[in-house]
Amino acid sequence: MSLTTQDIDKIAHLARLGVSDDDRTRYTDSLNSILGLIDDLQAVNTQGIEPLAHAFEVTQPLREDIVTERNRRDDYQKIAPATEAGLYLVPKVIE
Repeated sequence: MSLTTQDIDKIAHLARLGVSDDDRTRYTDSLNSILGLIDDLQAVNTQGIEPLAHAFEVTQPLREDIVTERNRRDDYQKIAPATEAGLYLVPKVIE
């Protein structure tokens, strides 16, 4: 697929962009080279290749799942206008 300067005009209109004549030609060439690269990538045979989540086969190091802060819920709820059973009570806003 290749774009023409008319296609660039349509794209610019949809994006509400003003494009000069010099830029129109430059954008046409740039976008056509990008589309050509995409065509090259789509032509590569990937049959039998499993998708990867990362380019390198590494695992994410995980930290220890330990509590690092003390439970301060009671301290925080002391200043709340209304609480019940460890929950904050708020006025009903949707009928």
